[in-house]
Amino acid sequence: MEALIWGGAALSLLGLAGLVYAIVTVARARRTTPDDEALRAVLRRALPINLGALLLSVLGLMMVILGIFLG
Repeated sequence: MEALIWGGAALSLLGLAGLVYAIVTVARARRTTPDDEALRAVLRRALPINLGALLLSVLGLMMVILGIFLG
């Protein structure tokens, strides 16, 4: 069960890295993009990354909790 806990922690950290990437991408675009349509294009590209990273984080945390319960 220890592998399940560590694997879940790694998956959660990977999701956290994706969230940070999405936040930095949008913040950088808000500062440098004067055009509203270009900003929307950046947001459209960042949204799936954000949602995927949230999914990875949730799945990783579920794996950690399951490993704790089973261990």
